Amino acid sequence: MAERKIINKYFPPNFDPSKITRRKRSSADKDVQRLQTVRLMTPFSMKCSSCGEYIYKGKKFNARKENTGEKYLGISILRFHIRCTRCASEITFKTDPKNSDYVSERGAVRNFEPWRDPENKEETEEERLDRLEKEDEENAMAELEAKVVDAKRQMEMDDTVDELRTRNALNEHVDPESVLDKARMEREEELQRQEQEDAELIRKAFANHRKKLAESANSIDVPKPIDSINTKANPLDLLKKRKDVGSSLGIVVKKSKVG
Repeated sequence: MAERKIINKYFPPNFDPSKITRRKRSSADKDVQRLQTVRLMTPFSMKCSSCGEYIYKGKKFNARKENTGEKYLGISILRFHIRCTRCASEITFKTDPKNSDYVSERGAVRNFEPWRDPENKEETEEERLDRLEKEDEENAMAELEAKVVDAKRQMEMDDTVDELRTRNALNEHVDPESVLDKARMEREEELQRQEQEDAELIRKAFANHRKKLAESANSIDVPKPIDSINTKANPLDLLKKRKDVGSSLGIVVKKSKVG
């Protein structure tokens, strides 16, 4: 197993170390060596300018990070170097802290994104300040409305709590005997009221009955007294009238046979 470790190196017999010269590195090689390799994902979808390969957003690359030396409001602007997955051409893009985004620099074109309006011009400092002030005012109004709603809700909750406390206090001071006496008195009053209503109904019924009896008595013909009958009338006429009344009533008088 020792021969597999290759601890010793082979030097040919005609090897002359004095003939070896040290190669000087160029500034470009030094800059490349100073670049830091980082693992990143593409911040936007792009199309390679050399071969037309589409690189989608979020694809992972081993990129070389470079500090451009530029700054915006004290924030350093960085440049990243990646290579196309198809033709291996170099693609560079850098950060844009002003717009919180990235800018394609060389080797690729950024794809169209509908939520980014290219017709909008870059806003100036005054426009940005006005926009921020307007947003602050809107936020302040929203916070004020939220506070008013919270205060109103809190007042309603306080009223409900006070009402519950009052009701509980009344329930604590209530005597069961007094409650029963009150219910008994209300029951007795209800019975008395019902008895009075029943008596009034009976009285009205009797009054109506008497009235009807009086009206029926007035409508009936009162028979004439005996004194008013003509006693001088013929008895045969009276007997005939009696027969006529009997026949009208369906009364048949049987004649007795004399032997």
